[in-house]
Amino acid sequence: MPINVNNPEADALTRRFAALAGVGLTEAIVIAMREAIERRNSRETPREAAARLRARHGITLTETARKPLPPHIYDEMWDRR
Repeated sequence: MPINVNNPEADALTRRFAALAGVGLTEAIVIAMREAIERRNSRETPREAAARLRARHGITLTETARKPLPPHIYDEMWDRR
């Protein structure tokens, strides 16, 4: 089923991308949409990123590490005693 886009910015961006990629307009749209979908599917959540970094550096979350720091720690960090 064909699509019809009546948006000057979409047209300009598609033409610009097609010129950069050296492809026609239809192929430019296909490439751009595939890349956009892949980026969204492969995006890491903050929780996943933290788990990956902990694993890389051999850090284990203990019960103590899960507890918030007391306010005086932040005061000392920012020299607000």
